[in-house]
Formats: sequence, C-alpha cells, structure tokens
Amino acid sequence: MSLNIVILAAGKGTRMRSKLPKVLHKIANKPLVEHVINTAGQLNPEKIIVVYGHGGEIVPTKLAHLDVTWVEQTEQLGTGHAVEQALPHCATGSSVLVLYGDVPLTRLETLTNLCKITMESGKVGLLTAVLENPTGYGRIVRDAAAKVQRIVEQKDANESQKSITEINTGIVSARKNDLDRWLAQLENNNAQGEFYLTDIIALAVADGIEVNTSHAEHLWEVAGINDKRQLADLERQYQLLQAQALMVAGVTLADPQRIDVRGELTAGLDVTVDVNCIFEGDVNLADDVTIGPNCLIINSSLGAGVVVFANSIIENANIGARCHIGPFARIRPGTELSSGVKIGNFVEIKKAIIAEDSKVNHLSYIGDTVMGKNVNIGAGTITCNYDGANKFVTTIEDNVFVGSDTQLVAPVVIAEGATIGAGSTITCDVPASKLTLSRTKQTTINNWQRPVKNTAKKPR
Repeated sequence: MSLNIVILAAGKGTRMRSKLPKVLHKIANKPLVEHVINTAGQLNPEKIIVVYGHGGEIVPTKLAHLDVTWVEQTEQLGTGHAVEQALPHCATGSSVLVLYGDVPLTRLETLTNLCKITMESGKVGLLTAVLENPTGYGRIVRDAAAKVQRIVEQKDANESQKSITEINTGIVSARKNDLDRWLAQLENNNAQGEFYLTDIIALAVADGIEVNTSHAEHLWEVAGINDKRQLADLERQYQLLQAQALMVAGVTLADPQRIDVRGELTAGLDVTVDVNCIFEGDVNLADDVTIGPNCLIINSSLGAGVVVFANSIIENANIGARCHIGPFARIRPGTELSSGVKIGNFVEIKKAIIAEDSKVNHLSYIGDTVMGKNVNIGAGTITCNYDGANKFVTTIEDNVFVGSDTQLVAPVVIAEGATIGAGSTITCDVPASKLTLSRTKQTTINNWQRPVKNTAKKPR
C-alpha cells in the first residue's frame, strides 16, 4: 500500500497577531510547515499534499522550492473539509496520513509507528496523548473494553467527557477509500459549525473498522503553535534537542540552554562551544575547534584547532587549521584562510584569500585581496578596493610587512619581501625586498592656537 501525506496549513493564526500566515512563522529559522514537510519526506511517501488557506498564497510562494502538491482551501469549513480538498490528489487504494503545519516537532519514529497501523492492517491509526489538564482538546471516548468509539471536542463535551485525560492530537492515518466515504458523510451540526475530521472515528467504528491508537513519547511532539509564547517554547525545546544531540556526539557546551542551531551543525572530536553562539545554514567544525561566547557562524567550515574568540562573525568562509580569529572580528563571504592565519580584534575580511601564517591583528579592513605567506599587516591598514563603481584586487606576495595606518589603493601589487612604512598611501606597485613609503614632510607651525568653542550668547 502506497502512502500519501496530507498537511493541513490553512489556519489563519489570528492569535499570532501577525500579517504572516501562522505556518510561515519560524523555528530555527525555518517555517513551521517546512519542518513538518521535511519529516514527512523521510517517510518516503508517494506524494505530499499541503492544504493552504484562502488569501494565503504567500505560503506556496515562499515555499516554492519544496517538492509538494499545493491545494487551496478557499473556504475555511473545518479540518474534514480541508482533507476532502486533498483526497483527489491521493492514489486510490493508498494510505493517507494527516499532519498539521503548526505541529512541527513530531518525531519520525512516532509517525512511522502510526503509519504501520494502516499500512499493515487497514485499520485507522490515531495518535493520542495523555494530559494532566486536557482543557481545549478533543477527548478520546472508549467503551468498556477500552476500544475507541469516537472523539468529542471540548466545546461539545459533557462534564463526564471533559474529565477524560486522553486527548486527540489530530494526527490520523486511514485508507484513502475509507476517507472518501466518511468525509462525504460529515455534518457540521456542532458548536463551531465546521466539518470535523475527528468525526470520522465514530464513522469508522460504525463501519466495523477498528481504530488503534499510538502514543507520542513526548508531549512536545504533538504540541501545536497558536501564539508567540508557544512559538518561543517550542523554539527552546527544539534547540535543547539539538544541544543534546551535539553533546551525545562529544561536543562540550558551556550551557546547553544557550546555543542556537538554525541549520545543520556537524562537529569533530573535542569541540568546545561557549555560551550564546548561533550556527546558521551548513556549518562544519573539525576536531579541537574552540568557539568563544557570542559568536555567529553561517555556512562555513572551520579546520582542526581553530580558535574563534568572543563576539566574532564568520559567514560563507573556509577557515584553515589552527587559525585564530577575533575577538570582535568579522569574516565576510568569499574568504579563505589557510592554516595558521591570525585575524585579530576589530578586523574585517571580505572576499580575500590569505595564505599560511599571515597576520592581520588589529583594526584593519582587507577586501578583494590575494595575500601570500608570512605577511604582517599593521594596525589600521585598509585595502581601498572600491572606486564607487567597480571593485579591484590587491595582491600582497609572501613575506611582506605593511606598517600601521597604510592604505593600499587597488589595483596594486606588493611584491615579495617588500616593506611599507607606516602611514603610507600606496597607489602604485611596490618592488620586492625594498622599503616603500609615502609621507609629506613633517612640519611644525609656530604661534598656532587650537580653536575654542564660542560661548558668547547670541542675540535673539
């Protein structure tokens, strides 16, 4: 039996207090519904159908990169009606799993166990949970033999039913052919005036089709998001899961509560990460990497033994082994550092290739530059790579020494072994192994006085 997955993502999300559709709000910098789609994809379904709401065209537009079938629910008539819109896209004889775009953290193992109920026996599979306070949730009503009979929504439940603590998560699996029949029989004579998907449970029982339940191991797996508080709660839960996985893999975290992984972070042996670090996109940390506090690393690879000091940013860069970066350094896209390079405090590097053991230690900007080995860049040096319209390259060959407060006006080549005196503005190529400098003659002006602020009152 093939598997089709229907994801309901048509809710308006009014309690989010936002113009953005609820399912596009993010956990770990990824839309809620994209988390659901990614997990669904791991079940290897024949098709994933996402039902979005009227006026929510922004949802398929924002997520056009995903391989799913989009179906619009033009009228918000309830969950049963939403699933009904998706069924024509499901293969006859297939099994259908219904998920929700605002329930982002359900584990693959949990969904696999649920799908087996229908895939292997044709029964209805229902994911439930037990809550100490079930207020607001639909209750699972069982008979004396503990067999599921129906689901009663909170607003339709009597006092006895409200005391039931086993609740419906909304996640259900059933055969497509059965769903076609049951959805056609739904009525909306309830407090909400909607066609409830949950009513198919009673219809299945009436047809003699058994309803088997499966339970989520953790309550956060079935937690939905309705407001910003719940969004923040699940963000922290997600990040704690990432932290736990990293520690199991051997990473030392100064505080598991203070790390954010917003993509894929892989790490080697003996990696240490201090507090308040953020990793976005694909980040790889080789063995013995140390990350100081308050660092942001985006789509970058750091070689063995790299040390990143506090408050540094690395984005779309390749950092070679044993490099030292920071504190307060910014490594911008297109940067490639070979082994042993040192980038110091308040240094910005952009689209630069820097060879082994070179140093840019203080208060400098190096952009659109090719730099050789064993180069020393003095404090306050900048490459003037932009003329207001075009970018130009600065080439600095091996063993160059650049004095402090130097401007290298590209395009320019600093030949091997050259030394540039402090305070120079270099506009022409510099010869190898010689001292080059450009300064005006120092002059002292006698009888000069520094201007003072005029404190006299101005006439009105």
